[in-house]
Amino acid sequence: MHPTATLLAAGPSPLWFATRAGGTIALILLTATVVLGITVGGQYAPKRIARFEISALHRNLSLLTLAFLVLHVLTTVADTYVNVTLLDVVLPFASAYRTLWLGLGAVAFDLLLAVLLTTAVRLRLGVRRWKAVHWLAYGSWPLALFHAAGTGTDTKVSLQLLLYAACLLAVLAAVWWRLYRAGPGRLSMRLAAGAATALVPVVLIAFLTTGPLRPGWAQRAAGGAAPGAAPAAHQPASADATTRGVTE
Repeated sequence: MHPTATLLAAGPSPLWFATRAGGTIALILLTATVVLGITVGGQYAPKRIARFEISALHRNLSLLTLAFLVLHVLTTVADTYVNVTLLDVVLPFASAYRTLWLGLGAVAFDLLLAVLLTTAVRLRLGVRRWKAVHWLAYGSWPLALFHAAGTGTDTKVSLQLLLYAACLLAVLAAVWWRLYRAGPGRLSMRLAAGAATALVPVVLIAFLTTGPLRPGWAQRAAGGAAPGAAPAAHQPASADATTRGVTE
């Protein structure tokens, strides 16, 4: 067999790369959407940008996020490395593979779908109810972040860790900016919101150092067993598999 063909057979499939790329881009876009929604929400109105321009940008970012999220979902289902079905994607904690971490991604996906569907019928639903559902989009972001860190096989890669840190810092900065712009009222609510957001990096760092960054995480995250549906061609055959991102 030709050496190139052997290397391709030993490495991950193109679907694996598409899954990781789609998920990573979706996380970046979701972060940008959340940051934009937080910073320009409430009573704050930028002076140089019209409200309709901000709304259009926010809507387009949301649609782009959903598009890459669908790519992430479809390539994950199509890839034969693990047995993940469409039901596992929409029904949280139903997958036998990395039940908790895949379940967090399913919850985040469902929350974003709820926002999308209610936006389509916003006029019939009413502004107050729609806004209540719209807040679910903010809740989907930390779930997506922990899903990526817990499920992603490239979490140990320095660039991926920097990406998680950048997403986290961007959202924290947006929240604290929003609290600062809120004024002196509702001090207790602002303190509670600030404390809650400050806990996110603490929990994430604790999780990374005791979980994905430690040896054996792949087996522990999968419930102590390797993916049963993994074909031999996907198993890392040598030490250089680490450079291809397929090891834990």
